[in-house]
Amino acid sequence: MHTASASDYLALLKPRVMSLVVFTGLVGYVAAPGAGDPVLGFAAILSIAIAAGASGALNMWFDADIDAIMTRTRRRPIPSGRIEREDALMLGLTLSALSVVTMQLAAGPLAAGLLAFTIFFYAVVYTMWLKRSTPQNIVIGGLAGALPPAIAWAAKTGALTLDPIILVAIIFFWTPPHFWALSLLQKADYEAANVPMLPVTHGAKATRRHIFAYSLLLAPLGLAPAFSGLVGWVYGAIAAVGGLFFVFLAWRVLRSGAGEGEPAQDKPARDLFGFSILYLFALFAAVLVERVAA
Repeated sequence: MHTASASDYLALLKPRVMSLVVFTGLVGYVAAPGAGDPVLGFAAILSIAIAAGASGALNMWFDADIDAIMTRTRRRPIPSGRIEREDALMLGLTLSALSVVTMQLAAGPLAAGLLAFTIFFYAVVYTMWLKRSTPQNIVIGGLAGALPPAIAWAAKTGALTLDPIILVAIIFFWTPPHFWALSLLQKADYEAANVPMLPVTHGAKATRRHIFAYSLLLAPLGLAPAFSGLVGWVYGAIAAVGGLFFVFLAWRVLRSGAGEGEPAQDKPARDLFGFSILYLFALFAAVLVERVAA
């Protein structure tokens, strides 16, 4: 057993996932009406960050057996022997309680309740149940990663309206094509770990069709904040161009042989996966800029 370093514990919190969660939560807070209290706002965003880290630690605690098998995850702190599973569990539970209590003190019961639900949904419903039982794991489980804008909105205003629900819906419908593109590239790993991802249960061709179908739903949904009045034409232009290119890349995946076992055919899926991150960031960055400038 190696001595765990600070970077090992940081890795346990899934910092890359945390950064996206914090960013979308920050956008939700800024986009919500009213000035807000900067100190309480910081506490609310910090609570979301801590909750994301807690969820990551609980996920790694439970999935240590799967992570040890998959090439992409076998160097994580637990399967590599740098952190004990029990330590990850205790860290996850402690951070979960800390995040919810802090949110309650800073923003009240609605935001704290949504935050607690998000942790429970990701750690228990998705990680412990959906991930190992259904190819719809990413679709349903994606709700956990989609909720931060609504949590932050509720933290600032004490209520929810249509606009934060639209922001949640964008992330929710973005998640399946984003992760299915990755799962096409990692199909052998998921198969070895007996995780019922869509390419394993239904094949690569069906997965490519699902990616294209969700992309057709996502592109117009990305325009919804412009029509709801949350943002203006700058966001609308970015969402329109980005959505069209997203659909184009998904069409390339549909027409390709990605996930069929020939690495040379996987480039369209790799391109879509990479662009999907840029697309979501661009949408939320545009919301942030327009709301700050308003």
